[in-house]
Amino acid sequence: MESQGVMSMTAAEAKRLYVIQQVMERKLRQRPAAELVHRSVRQIRRLVQRVRQEGPPGIAHRLRGRPSNRRHPAAMKPQVLRLYQARYRDFGPTLFAEQLRDRHRLAINRETLRQWLQAAGLWSGRRRPPRHRTWRERKACVGELVQLDGSHHAWLEGRGPALVLMAYIDDASNRVFARFYDYEGTQPALDSFGRYVRRYGLPQALYVDRHTTYRSPAKPTVEEELANRPPQSQFERALAALGVDVQWAYSPQAKGRVERLFGILQDRLIKELRLAGVRTRQHANRFLTGYLSRFNRQFQRAPRGPTDLHRPAPPPAVLTRHLAIRHTRVLRRDNTIQHAGQGYLIESPWPGRRPPTVQCEARLNGKLYLVDGDRPLRYRPIAERPRTTAGPRLRWRRRPPRGPLAPDHPWRAFRLPGSAPPRVRLYPRALDLNTHKEDTSILHKSGHF
Repeated sequence: MESQGVMSMTAAEAKRLYVIQQVMERKLRQRPAAELVHRSVRQIRRLVQRVRQEGPPGIAHRLRGRPSNRRHPAAMKPQVLRLYQARYRDFGPTLFAEQLRDRHRLAINRETLRQWLQAAGLWSGRRRPPRHRTWRERKACVGELVQLDGSHHAWLEGRGPALVLMAYIDDASNRVFARFYDYEGTQPALDSFGRYVRRYGLPQALYVDRHTTYRSPAKPTVEEELANRPPQSQFERALAALGVDVQWAYSPQAKGRVERLFGILQDRLIKELRLAGVRTRQHANRFLTGYLSRFNRQFQRAPRGPTDLHRPAPPPAVLTRHLAIRHTRVLRRDNTIQHAGQGYLIESPWPGRRPPTVQCEARLNGKLYLVDGDRPLRYRPIAERPRTTAGPRLRWRRRPPRGPLAPDHPWRAFRLPGSAPPRVRLYPRALDLNTHKEDTSILHKSGHF
């Protein structure tokens, strides 16, 4: 674009003009100039000749200001706009381009369609506004809120098995507690929380994401719907029994404190594990104990409130029982239950009425307990349930079709009081109802059936 002796050019054209001027002044040879502007030597000669004849405007492309040779016909644009208003008014540019290609055999780029529709006032960009995320102030006291998450990462860099780091970070003080596990699931979550409680106590609330370990994806049962209670995962049930609230994070930004912690540990901890030559999960957990002490001394901050809101940990027996995987099983009439594909016979006597169900508690140490309320039950596994011996198989015989009643059959002697005796027709032979359809119709008409 030129106006009153002023020429506008792009940065690439300005660089090209400077290189051509250096060639014209014999300060630069043609081959190095071609490498600088990514052109051939032959093109450099053309540009030098053009700049000598036309001056700096000769560096511009010859098609500048002219319509493209690949433009669509002028009559196509109003035709497409009329078609859009008639049939595709609520279509976006992308879907409209697909319909033109599939239904009308018109290949038009969606960006071209978007510009046409916007110029005609038929389409406005429907950009989604960014979600508003409010900054949340840190909690004031230690133990008021603890964030929990698991990080799947190559912590051992191929020297050992794949591990998951279950990390806890206090929202008020940045104090970190973590432990390595083989996977992120119910048992690692319960075990890590139990270790946290034994060391620091019970926090007031735990902030987790909506992983199926922490939040149950199941539909509510009939009992839960009647009680207006949502379904609970094993982790939710255990924390509810211990009086710890569970809060859900609906985005990674909401639990950004633990996410940023993983970013730091994936840089620092991995290198420390490499220098220590850690190759197993057990060695990694032993190393992590000493490492977190140094880490907390360096990065822990003083909370605004002086009070520690962690409640004292319950007795070990109570904590172990709550941090177990529980299932309800139906008690059969023979005092047996079925759990995890194994049958169990309950040997404890019932002091009163036999309950309809019992609770199965799978502790984290691998032991199984059967309880009725708070009372543990004695039981023994059943190797195999006795099978009943099958008797001889009875074969069902098909009864032959019944023919007409005999003339002296008692049913024929029945008649209502005051009515005439029934008229009996005698047939010369027995009829086969399966083959003689005409005879069957005669019997129906005679009133015998």
